[in-house]
Amino acid sequence: MQTVLSILLENEPGSLSRIIGLFSQRAFNIESLTVAAIEDKSLSRITIATNGDHRVIEQIIKQVNKLVDVLKISELTNAEHIERELMFVKLSATTPVMREEIVRTAEIFRGQIVDSTSQIYTVQLTGKKDKLNAFIRSIKRQSDIIEIVRSGCVAIARGERALRP
Repeated sequence: MQTVLSILLENEPGSLSRIIGLFSQRAFNIESLTVAAIEDKSLSRITIATNGDHRVIEQIIKQVNKLVDVLKISELTNAEHIERELMFVKLSATTPVMREEIVRTAEIFRGQIVDSTSQIYTVQLTGKKDKLNAFIRSIKRQSDIIEIVRSGCVAIARGERALRP
């Protein structure tokens, strides 16, 4: 089962490396990883999507909490949260029919054409992983995929719950 963890840590050289090293040393897999400084530039927030049963996730949380740079860690999966991913898909658009189908499919999935040439359209989509995967399956029937770039999962708890220093 995929689990989303949100980690607040000091924005210092090596902080991210220690988190990644912990996962690597214990053979925990990272499905996606996003990291950026927050409004307080001395802190960063990491969102990690990983897989494992309850026991494995509990072990990950305990081990991450032991790291000196980590201020807080929160498991978002079991609580109400908002989860999104950003994806750019570069597609072959060599004929008028292909271009129309790309535009139509992008509209159905609430995507946007963010770049276009006479031969290529680039579509931007945001949403949960299932939605983005469904777009890819659908568009493969209509156009050749040239390139895909995905941000990985970002998530935040709903309501009053927050990850603060």
